[in-house]
Amino acid sequence: MQCSWKAVLLLALASIAIQYTAIRTFTAKSFHSCPISNPVNCSLSQDADATDRLCDESPTFAYNISRKTHVLILATTRSGSSFVGQLFNQHFNVFYLFEPLYHVQYTLIPKLTQSKSTTDRRVMLGASRDLLRSLYDCDLYFLENYIKPQPINHTTDRLFRRGASKALCSPPVCESLGAVDLHLEEGDCVKKCGTLNLTLATESCREHGHVAIKTVRVPEVSDLRALVEDPRLNLKVIQLVRDPRGILASRSETFRDTYRLWRIWDGTGRKPYNLDVTQLTTVCEDFWNSVSTGLNRPPWLKGKYMLVRYEDLARNPMKKTEEIYDFLGIPMDSNVERWIQNNTRGDRSSSKHKYGTVRNSAATAEKWRFRLSYEIVAFTQRACQQVLAQLGYKTASSEEELKNLSISLVEERDFLPFS
Repeated sequence: MQCSWKAVLLLALASIAIQYTAIRTFTAKSFHSCPISNPVNCSLSQDADATDRLCDESPTFAYNISRKTHVLILATTRSGSSFVGQLFNQHFNVFYLFEPLYHVQYTLIPKLTQSKSTTDRRVMLGASRDLLRSLYDCDLYFLENYIKPQPINHTTDRLFRRGASKALCSPPVCESLGAVDLHLEEGDCVKKCGTLNLTLATESCREHGHVAIKTVRVPEVSDLRALVEDPRLNLKVIQLVRDPRGILASRSETFRDTYRLWRIWDGTGRKPYNLDVTQLTTVCEDFWNSVSTGLNRPPWLKGKYMLVRYEDLARNPMKKTEEIYDFLGIPMDSNVERWIQNNTRGDRSSSKHKYGTVRNSAATAEKWRFRLSYEIVAFTQRACQQVLAQLGYKTASSEEELKNLSISLVEERDFLPFS
């Protein structure tokens, strides 16, 4: 049976129409290679491995729905992360959040704070990734699943360290501030602004060009792979590291009860038999695993990962900050420059607050050499030998070398971003 020329023409027109519709649909809508998890479905019985396999086996698309650059500062406690966070908090076009994963840890897993099982870690990380994805999308209502007591009418006074976020202490989130309150202290923000309206916070987030989040509750960069590969995000990771000896000294001073046995050892010269060495070794293991992943340059981290040593930032804060912003592709504004100039030349009295960021940054970097006994330093060097060498931290072979002001225990290294 022969087809008439009219039938052929109609078929051709129909084919063109179908292709046009398909192309319009594909380009007009966001393409999700992996589903978004719902906090209601986040439970111990959830098959996280199956979800990861689905995401690994699905094709990925370089489709950036938002023009925002999402930044995650990946750090550990007392590594200088609050200081690095301020480098973004001060930027007029960055919406910054300080440790939102605190609420996940202390709401989902209060009983797991002493537990180190694989299942417990998976639950924490699964919920954390879901929350981070929502926050980067400026869905701050998602936080309500983890804030206790539950916010009423989207308002709460329980957001952890709300005052550490400039955006949450400024109009339109806080309308009660005047011109004299531009440089408000963290505690004063909470007093003057009152309860936090999450609806206004969400609006503020959407008005900013970029979102930055600081966390010390994700152990390794590989835990973020699902977010880094998410085609809906343009996520870049700044991994901040610090000399483990400096971290131990700072924690012993800041968390005096938790690190009481380390302080006894430091004061008496006798190592307690029940000393919890995992307070040190876990830091070194996480650093080693995470940095090894980053330095191996896997394809999924290309253009997404930058390693920053706290010591390099402390010695030359302006230059290093410029390098960070260059990596992110975000222009560094004058607010950040001014903050660096005002907050890296402090005297001794300016660094009394344990979470403060005003200090003489260069003098602070290796201050641990005069806080820790050589016995503890030598123990740390043996326990963390691999990661010290990996990150370019030199060891001291004697107490005299440890205290010698004319030497630096940090090698010159240039950890170039993976581009």
